[in-house]
Amino acid sequence: MKTITRKELGGRISELRKGKGYSQGELAKLLEISRPSFTQIELGNRNLSVIELKKIADNLSISIDRLLSLDYTTEDVILAATDDIDSQEFRISIPKLKIDKFKDILLYILEKCAGKPNVGETLLYKLLYFSDFNYYEIYEEHLTGAEYRKLPFGPVPQKLDSIIKQMIESKMIERFKTEYHGYPQTRYIPLTKPNLRNLKASEKDILDKVIEQYSDWSASAISDYSHKDMPWLASKDGEVIDYELAFYREHPYSVRTYDDDINAL
Repeated sequence: MKTITRKELGGRISELRKGKGYSQGELAKLLEISRPSFTQIELGNRNLSVIELKKIADNLSISIDRLLSLDYTTEDVILAATDDIDSQEFRISIPKLKIDKFKDILLYILEKCAGKPNVGETLLYKLLYFSDFNYYEIYEEHLTGAEYRKLPFGPVPQKLDSIIKQMIESKMIERFKTEYHGYPQTRYIPLTKPNLRNLKASEKDILDKVIEQYSDWSASAISDYSHKDMPWLASKDGEVIDYELAFYREHPYSVRTYDDDINAL
């Protein structure tokens, strides 16, 4: 008898979860399992017990028969999402840009990298990206709240031009054009210090680790590296990159420790 694969089942569960407005962490909590274990279910890497399957179906308002059906369609996702739409409290996953926090983080990175001639605009974008997505993977909270789009040279933070313009006009930073190894480069110099009171210890820790790991890389090397990170790989060209894709990362990109979940997989 033909049955669906674990990967197909995981994909259906992922679609239904998003249709219901749940985050991975929220649904994992309802199922009484860890979020990393739930991630493995959606990836098709973990077997489900009958009890777990029933819990998932119940929480996603779909029958087990329909969930496992060979005739399953995207219409099932719509039906499940609207079964209890009046009572469902939907999760808002769209990040909200924290402009003041973004400025302080930008100043912090520029100050730490002030003596490094390789840190031009391209590398700066990637330092911001890895800081934001690494923080979200570990703490499941937004650092700057910036949106990133999948563009040819890697993930690029949105609204950065307007923030840079504000900071230049306010004499917080200075922009200048130069060359590095024969290639044109745009660089920024901090003219003021970041307000460290606006940065939590956990935020500075992430920033320091990203700066330590990547700030000596070339622009081309870190661009190529970012193209292999799951959030960039799983996104379509030009679209906003979903922060939750950070939970699908694997070595060497993942920054979260999953040792305590090995027995649950």
